Amino acid sequence: MFYAIMGVDREDSLEARLQARPGHVARLKALCDEGRLLLAGPHPSVDSEDPGPAGFSGSLIVAEFEDLAEAKAWADDDPYTLTGVYSKVTVKPFKKVLP
Repeated sequence: MFYAIMGVDREDSLEARLQARPGHVARLKALCDEGRLLLAGPHPSVDSEDPGPAGFSGSLIVAEFEDLAEAKAWADDDPYTLTGVYSKVTVKPFKKVLP
């Protein structure tokens, strides 16, 4: 089943986000290589593809896991969680309907 992982960035997290990004992206690429990643990306803090120093307000990842516990464990081990980029992480089931 798919699960939505929604991370909310803490204030002034841009530098920490940039430092943790390589490990975060590597984990996403692993999910993608396994055919388990539906989508992933950040939420810019401003209405722009490149928010510059405004940074990001969080991220959304939708990926396939065996169950909710596995999805939560994956989110708990993410570099953005471990380094405090995220101030809050919510994980819940996601049912893809369209397209």
